[in-house]
Amino acid sequence: MLEEFKKFALKGNVVDLAVGVIIGAAFGAIVNSMVADIIMPIIGAITGGLDFSNYFVALSKNVTATNLADAKKQGAVLAYGSFLTLTLNFLIIAFVLFLVIRVMNRLKAKEEAAPAPDKPTKDQELLTEIRDLLKAK
Repeated sequence: MLEEFKKFALKGNVVDLAVGVIIGAAFGAIVNSMVADIIMPIIGAITGGLDFSNYFVALSKNVTATNLADAKKQGAVLAYGSFLTLTLNFLIIAFVLFLVIRVMNRLKAKEEAAPAPDKPTKDQELLTEIRDLLKAK
């Protein structure tokens, strides 16, 4: 059983997946920082400091607080502002990832568009000879 686990754990796909998850987490932290520290302050400056995170509707008569943290301590609240903020963050992150993948696809397309070799390979020459022989019969 231990030997079977070693074979599974050391397969190329598992290692590739682990590397992908680690790089993805690091990239996610970079993108989250870009959204939280660069893009959202710019949006806040453009909208005059508008912050959705404290928007809520009190679902209990006991809630008298004006900020979300205190309101949650007092009773049930519908925190739609947090949802709006996270949705906006998601849209920004998805757009940034779209741009990154778009650039990567363009770079990959340039690599694939490299000129084909002028001389046919040995396999191609052999297949050409076989085709010619079959045509002759």
